[in-house]
Amino acid sequence: MAIAPVPLSVLDLATVSEGSTSREALRNTLDLARHVESLGYHRFWVAEHHNMPGVASSAPAVLIGHVATATEHIRVGSGGVMLPNHAPLVVAEQFGMLEALHPGRIDLGLGRAPGTDPVTAHALRRSPAPLSADDFPEQLNELVDYFTPGQRRPITAVPAAGNRPPVWLLGSSGYSAQLAGMLGLPFAFAHHFSAENTLPALRLYRQNFRPSAELAKPYALVAASVLAADTDEEARFLAGSGALSFLRLRSGRPGLVPTPEEAAAYDYSPLERKFVDDRLANQIIGSPETVERGIEKLLGETEADELMVVTMTHDPAARKHSFSLVARLRGSSGAD
Repeated sequence: MAIAPVPLSVLDLATVSEGSTSREALRNTLDLARHVESLGYHRFWVAEHHNMPGVASSAPAVLIGHVATATEHIRVGSGGVMLPNHAPLVVAEQFGMLEALHPGRIDLGLGRAPGTDPVTAHALRRSPAPLSADDFPEQLNELVDYFTPGQRRPITAVPAAGNRPPVWLLGSSGYSAQLAGMLGLPFAFAHHFSAENTLPALRLYRQNFRPSAELAKPYALVAASVLAADTDEEARFLAGSGALSFLRLRSGRPGLVPTPEEAAAYDYSPLERKFVDDRLANQIIGSPETVERGIEKLLGETEADELMVVTMTHDPAARKHSFSLVARLRGSSGAD
């Protein structure tokens, strides 16, 4: 078996499982990064989330530094930094430092949404004012300027000037897709979060693309939920943890990632069952053969240049095993 020859990458949230702690979740992230590097994955991104008990990845720059130090050659980056939460100067200094410390290995993925609830967003930004659509391009332009030596600014971002990592725009709708295209930047789409918008957003990105100093042609990455196990039945059982966790998040009850046994025993209402079934339908879950067909179908439909795999399980060992199985579909090898 061999899936299409596109780079495979990883998005990790440092999820905290029932019976575990944030400290253990962060250790598991470092362990996973070393594991997928040994399997030949191309890049390892971490997300930014706040006020979520089940997600320990709240400070991407800090976590990226540790992951880059714990690994040797895999690219490490943010998927992403939520720019509304931060002053562009701070992001420039953080990622300029990361690039200076780990040259040629850092990615700066940027999102337009705060990635949290309004109260937490206020605490992060110290402002109750919502971010308008017009603010993001202005913030982005300011951020990029800090990386450019010789810019006539009253502030010099050290060590950002001259140490610019590749800048990516992330999105789950058409806005960032169009902006990434017009700026000639690589674009990462959150298929795992907004599957119905995947094809329209990628179409907008490619239609609006203008060549830049960074890219001569569009480069689209698709992040998808993938969970592989030895059998279809086992994979579906393991996937229940992530499904119930997301249901609770959407219901305003975020918590730790439940066990698959708890998910299987949960008394879903008809509306909850439909929500979970709809979410699972957009994920690639099953045995290696089933996952291979699902990945090939997704890559064929999206014509993605790169696939980023998002895998949520209660057990870190099951997550590592899933990434091993997916790597083997591409002809890679590595130990579980």
